[in-house]
Amino acid sequence: MVNADAEISQFLKGRRAVLTPDLVGLPEGVNRRRVRGLRREEVALRAGVSVDYYTRIEQGRGGRVSASVLDAIAEALLLSEVERGYLHNLAAGRARRPGEPAGDGWCVPPDAPRPRVRPELVALVDAMDRVPAMVLNRSLDLLVWNRITGRLWPGVDDLPESELNLARMVFGDAPGAGLHADPESMRRALVAKLRVESGRDPDDPRLCAVVMDLRRGNARFAELWEEAEVSEHPFGVHRILHPEVGELDLHYSKAVLPGDSGQILMTYCADPGSPSEERLAGLARTPAPVSGR
Repeated sequence: MVNADAEISQFLKGRRAVLTPDLVGLPEGVNRRRVRGLRREEVALRAGVSVDYYTRIEQGRGGRVSASVLDAIAEALLLSEVERGYLHNLAAGRARRPGEPAGDGWCVPPDAPRPRVRPELVALVDAMDRVPAMVLNRSLDLLVWNRITGRLWPGVDDLPESELNLARMVFGDAPGAGLHADPESMRRALVAKLRVESGRDPDDPRLCAVVMDLRRGNARFAELWEEAEVSEHPFGVHRILHPEVGELDLHYSKAVLPGDSGQILMTYCADPGSPSEERLAGLARTPAPVSGR
């Protein structure tokens, strides 16, 4: 559903724009640059391809591009491993749909049911009574969560099913949207993650719907999507400003669940003996409010 030609074009232009000649060992030249970033001819030179061919690739008119050329472009643009994989995934999607029109990058998702979570996995999440745990999918739908997660994110238990999506929650006005101490970093991370997933599975209708809706309905999401940042963080630290217990520094970990259609188990924990661990334990002991669900 994601238009591969449009996404390749936007991604390559975005990565080219953030580089400067000094970063890649090229001279600045005598002519003043009208736009930021590298010129197409500079990328083509570094990649060892003609300017015309690189231009056609960047404009989504390159046809089937070989893996070696994609790797050369990745080297020229100093892409990370995640970004390189994203470029290859988009090109593979383009090869599967050679007749796809260039378009403007909008997808037209069909209706897709909310994914189901195996009963055994639901039981596992529920059994983690002292650790916030949840199951997500590629589009960041919140599929299953345990009681302490509901205490960590006040109001999540009462959200309608259509709003149970991390990106919709963070970019919208859902309860708990302002929990993160650095909301802009969280917004950037979510957009970059959705870009990664759109390369891995461009035909995912729920992913397409989330991206399309937020690009059209949220100006900040649209701006970040245009920047074409691609990254993912399987573990790290979130600082949460909880309205009841105060500041929480929590380590998060994400584990992909093989055989479960791209579903991810995400958990939080605090450093042993830390104030955050004590506060998290206090949340676990607090009775959950009566839910309207």
